[in-house]
Amino acid sequence: MTPPDQPPYRSGFACLVGRPNAGKTTLTNALVGEKVGIVSNRPQTTRHAIRGVVHRPGGQLVLVDTPGLHKPRSLLGRRLNDVVRDTLSEVDVVVLCVPADQPVGTGDRFIARQLREVKAPVVVVVTKTDAASKKQVAEQLLAASQLVEAAEVVPVSAVRGDQVELLEDLLVGLLPEGPPLYPEEQTTDEDVERQIAELVREAALEKVFQEVPHSLAVTIEEMTRRPDPKRDGGELVEVHALLHCERPSQKPMLLGKGGQVIKAIGSEARPGIEALLGARVHLDLHVTVLGEWQDDPKKLNRLGY
Repeated sequence: MTPPDQPPYRSGFACLVGRPNAGKTTLTNALVGEKVGIVSNRPQTTRHAIRGVVHRPGGQLVLVDTPGLHKPRSLLGRRLNDVVRDTLSEVDVVVLCVPADQPVGTGDRFIARQLREVKAPVVVVVTKTDAASKKQVAEQLLAASQLVEAAEVVPVSAVRGDQVELLEDLLVGLLPEGPPLYPEEQTTDEDVERQIAELVREAALEKVFQEVPHSLAVTIEEMTRRPDPKRDGGELVEVHALLHCERPSQKPMLLGKGGQVIKAIGSEARPGIEALLGARVHLDLHVTVLGEWQDDPKKLNRLGY
């Protein structure tokens, strides 16, 4: 029983939506207090609904960071939109992210139209306020508030941490009363292999040219653990990952001259994977061509989409 002078414990799901590259994953990571999703300045970085769990004394907020809703050009695009729509029908509150540094456009209006059918309250968050002037932020708050019937409109900088805690309080306050949904120590329900694959994909997105990102998928083929010969009582994890691209012309871009790019991808991804696994990691990366996988149902299933 909750003591009479103490507010009731609240728990539930909040879904973050917005056009691609609206700052949803950065905001999720800031709210959770650690990295649960990959961040890139390329649109369509997130391809799965990632759950991050925020633990507060008075409640538990489970954040669902979805792929950006967009007009799809491929079967993958249609499947990503389906992920968002399925998620929206099951959450307690919706967070619509609108970046402060770009004018409200057709993409934002497209998403706002989709939200009209959603029963959950909508909180509009103007993201990336650190990247815009005060005047821009004020104009964006006004423009964003006209998109939907909003329960609240909040400006936030996830990078600087501005108003992140205020947003948490607001979201927890909109959740139904109920017990915690996840144990105290859990901050995400992503399985480890998927998290590793995402860290490799994030590193690759930073290193490759503009035309590869959409065509890139990563799968973990094998993970083996053995005693670390360099550290007494330590563990060495060997991770074998495949980077799948769609066209033969993309393979040399991922490999680089003398394998320089693929080596750089490995060096970039390794620290995050070691932190995740709590062990030293040997990362073995290979590139394979999986022709036009974004429009092939069997290939999409094989890649986990």
